[in-house]
Amino acid sequence: MKPQFIEAKDCFCLEARRKARAITRLYEEKLRPHGLRATQFSVLAVLKLKGPTSTTELADFLVLERTTMTRGAAVMAKHGWIEPSPTEDKRVKAWRLTPSGAKKLEEAFPAWQEVQHQLKKGMESQQITKE
Repeated sequence: MKPQFIEAKDCFCLEARRKARAITRLYEEKLRPHGLRATQFSVLAVLKLKGPTSTTELADFLVLERTTMTRGAAVMAKHGWIEPSPTEDKRVKAWRLTPSGAKKLEEAFPAWQEVQHQLKKGMESQQITKE
């Protein structure tokens, strides 16, 4: 018997990816006037909260490929938002937030909060209608 692919229309993976892209677009739209991408904001926030962090740890925490994290870090370093941080193991590359990066994060934070509140409100209203 041939598979009935009609079931694929309810694919959880596809739906999760659609929602993730829609959410990312909201953050990108609000952060764009601050010169930040959503991922860049996340990196700056992680460094603010954790302090100096290795590229590998950042990539793992943000669920990014290490090479993607490395390229993104280079761009942020070029902007002066992050800088290399010394480590005991010279083979490990770590990053820390610069004063300029902390300022950029602080300036963009209200825009990020706006999306957070918008999404939370939407989720809460969906919760009410499901009950």
